[in-house]
Amino acid sequence: MKILDRYIGRAVIGGTLITLAVLLPMVGFFVLADEMDQVGKAGYGMLEALQFVGLSLPRFGYQLFPIATLIGSLMGLGALASRSELVALRAAGVSIGRVVGAALKAGLLLALVAALVGDFVAPQAEQRALVMRSEARYEQVTLKTKYGFWARDGNAYVNIREILPGAILRDISIYEFNDRQELLLSIHAASARYAEDRWVLQDMRQSQIAEEGVEVRRLAETEWGSLLDPALLSVIVAEPHVLPIADLYRYASFLRENGQDARAYEVALWGKVFMPLVVMGMIFLTLPVLFGSTRSSGLGHRVFLGVLAGIGFFLINRTATHLSILYEVSPLLMAIAPTLILLATVGWYTHRGGLGSAQRV
Repeated sequence: MKILDRYIGRAVIGGTLITLAVLLPMVGFFVLADEMDQVGKAGYGMLEALQFVGLSLPRFGYQLFPIATLIGSLMGLGALASRSELVALRAAGVSIGRVVGAALKAGLLLALVAALVGDFVAPQAEQRALVMRSEARYEQVTLKTKYGFWARDGNAYVNIREILPGAILRDISIYEFNDRQELLLSIHAASARYAEDRWVLQDMRQSQIAEEGVEVRRLAETEWGSLLDPALLSVIVAEPHVLPIADLYRYASFLRENGQDARAYEVALWGKVFMPLVVMGMIFLTLPVLFGSTRSSGLGHRVFLGVLAGIGFFLINRTATHLSILYEVSPLLMAIAPTLILLATVGWYTHRGGLGSAQRV
């Protein structure tokens, strides 16, 4: 049976990879067309735009993965059905559940790879894309390391160890040098927030360095005109849907603890957590499509209807999660409910004998 699992798994995985190979270049073309309006501004040229598109593709691949899995499964298993291989398997005594189980194993592997891409590859690539584009557009040198975010503003160097939603910075260090690269001023602030076109530093300790010595003073709160271009915040505080699960959980917890609305981050969090279940649901949806009766319609027609049904489910699933923000419904419930309803519906259809004619596929 391992040979059967590998054979069906290759069909599902191969179809999914082919689908992604078709969809991603199309998405990349539209992203590049959107970036053309910015090409030529400052140092942002065609090469930078192509790099930005390339670094953005992992995120789009992750977002399109459920749809790609559905289409790939229908293509791969549909090819087996068109060559009557599924008929041969059924004639050999292989149950429908056995075939679907093999497809689900392949789907689980694909979901694992997608989860790794969505949690590790896509956020890092998206961050690098935003940094590269911002450096080219705003001509402000930036660098994100494990020691925080670094930016250069003239002769001043800024290090920010933690950046939270709502333009809130924590653990900020500022170093100012003269033209001879001699340190003149060292500042450390516990936090900072952007208000009325200026940064407000809180719990600040300033060290003024001169030939006579070092003068230290402390301020509970003070304004600072040049800390970081607010336009660069989009580089640091990424949109919720591209953040890793750990960061989503941390940001959502921070917002709840401070009495702020965390539902946008909770929606993205639960959407990522249950993404493998959505992939399984997409593969499970192929069950009534491929094993249903062929008397009323041909295989190609049923595959087309299956793609439409899968796209409809995907859109409903995405819409449901965002409706939780609008109507203050539990993001956890709205993230998992559509998939559970789909699985229950297909399971009911199977149990009631909707696939009774499968033997005549």
